[in-house]
Amino acid sequence: MTTYDIALIGFGGVNRTLAELIATRGETLRSELGFGLRVVAITDLRLGSLVQPEGIDLSIPLSLAAGSESFAAHGGSADTNNEAVIRNCSADIICEATFTNPQDGEPAVSHVRWALESGKSVCTTNKGPVALRGAELTSLAEQNGVHFEFEGAVMSGTPVIRLAKKMFAGLELNGFEGILNGTSNYVLGRMEDGLDFETAISEAQERGYAEANPSADIEGYDVQLKVLILANELLDAGIGLKDVQRRGLSTVTPENIQKAAREGRRWKLIGAARRNPDGTVTAGVSPVALPLDHGLAGVSGATNAVSFETDLLGAVTVSGPGAGRVETAYALLSDIIAIHAARTEVSANA
Repeated sequence: MTTYDIALIGFGGVNRTLAELIATRGETLRSELGFGLRVVAITDLRLGSLVQPEGIDLSIPLSLAAGSESFAAHGGSADTNNEAVIRNCSADIICEATFTNPQDGEPAVSHVRWALESGKSVCTTNKGPVALRGAELTSLAEQNGVHFEFEGAVMSGTPVIRLAKKMFAGLELNGFEGILNGTSNYVLGRMEDGLDFETAISEAQERGYAEANPSADIEGYDVQLKVLILANELLDAGIGLKDVQRRGLSTVTPENIQKAAREGRRWKLIGAARRNPDGTVTAGVSPVALPLDHGLAGVSGATNAVSFETDLLGAVTVSGPGAGRVETAYALLSDIIAIHAARTEVSANA
């Protein structure tokens, strides 16, 4: 039975959870999926790097608390050595889940490029490489006979990209609109309950929904990247970040919230793209007061949802968790499953 060697680049919540799944459910996954997984390399900004071609005993990295000890005490290095590890380790698949600058996609763009150039497939939860360099990196993967998968970049474990590509065959997809950020959705819900904007944000931070600097979520930057990914992947838009108009929640006042409630409406931060009659695509992010009978008006909390506009079925809506360590780790696992399926198909047709 096939066993894939994998490298975990970044060992925060997502890749750590993937390692936990492999450690605790490895044999079950092997039986159910028809292949095994072995971690041969881990890099982390705080822990350093650990490379063991024969397979890492995952109880060791999983027992280390960030900052308390480095991999140097376990046969590794206190330095991440990301490029050397990615290019030279024996991994078949690189699982990339580092903190990334949304303006240029780094360092994740480089991580993905190094892996593809060295003949390794990649799955990533990072939006930056997909949104800003998606076409380039997909082409590089094809040139090197490997795969670039990124299901978790939009709705964590909810398979919106793969579902639309595989299940909408025979349909013409004309556009989409969605709630793609749980933090902003939570804040709007609490404002509807009577909290002011700043208090709602503070509460979201206390609950772990929002970062110390919440602007990426609140001002629509996160959704802007996700809209760009969906527009290019599903509508073949061929657009850049500057083409996705953005307006955040700071323009929505408590008075706006109350007025909408009186009129039977509810504010949501909506990311949308639509194909125009001339074939171009218009895309953007903005707060919208939706009527209560709208399919997205009832989506609450950290749940995400996307409504696709199709020619034969009308609106088709997909909803599910848009955040969470386990959910996002599952997205990486689903990418690995997709890579395995593609390899198996190639082998069968060879």
